[in-house]
Amino acid sequence: MDLKVVFVIVFLSALAITSTHAGIPKCCIKVSRLQAGLLLKVEQWERQYRNGPCDIDALIVYVKNRTTPYCVYPRYAKLLSKLQNAKKLQTRGV
Repeated sequence: MDLKVVFVIVFLSALAITSTHAGIPKCCIKVSRLQAGLLLKVEQWERQYRNGPCDIDALIVYVKNRTTPYCVYPRYAKLLSKLQNAKKLQTRGV
């Protein structure tokens, strides 16, 4: 086989593998409690619903200085919203 053909096949295979990675959802497989000390370090969160590609309801929480997110119970959403609003008010000086 020609070297150019082998290169094209390898390149297309690598491209197919990397492009399909974006289509695979990252789901929480279990949830836990959020430690009180981490509540103030939460930078953002997003909701995972079980009626989509994932099996359980969860809140995916991203904490400052941590590379992997926490999967916690969805009931923390209200508390996190209140804390976020309080942080915004503090930064505005109100």
